[in-house]
Amino acid sequence: MVDSTRYQAVGRRKAAVARVWLRPGGSGWSVNGRELDDYFPLLRHRDAVQKPLAVTESEGRFAVHARIRGGGLTGQAEALQLAIARALLESDGEMRTTLRAHDLLTRDPRVVERKKPGRPKARKRFQFSKR
Repeated sequence: MVDSTRYQAVGRRKAAVARVWLRPGGSGWSVNGRELDDYFPLLRHRDAVQKPLAVTESEGRFAVHARIRGGGLTGQAEALQLAIARALLESDGEMRTTLRAHDLLTRDPRVVERKKPGRPKARKRFQFSKR
């Protein structure tokens, strides 16, 4: 009989929301139906996404399937990083100290500040003219 255990988690960053499923025994990546290298062409994004698996020495032990919506590539990469860390924690609670030590379980609450009326951006003012 095949064990169909899957660990699911959600990660958020800026406007991006990532849902991830980890399946033990596999080793592939699927991000919105594409390969990891194809979806995140920049090395720093791929490194950020793979960091939770690297610090817990879980690379190659899980097949990762992710659906990401909203935001840009950096926000999506960091949302996926948080989701993977939370799913790993769900699979094994002993990983909490390692993930916490590398600051992978903290959700970054910073979002874009809203634009205020009468201004061109959130804080920028129009150019002052004395005459």
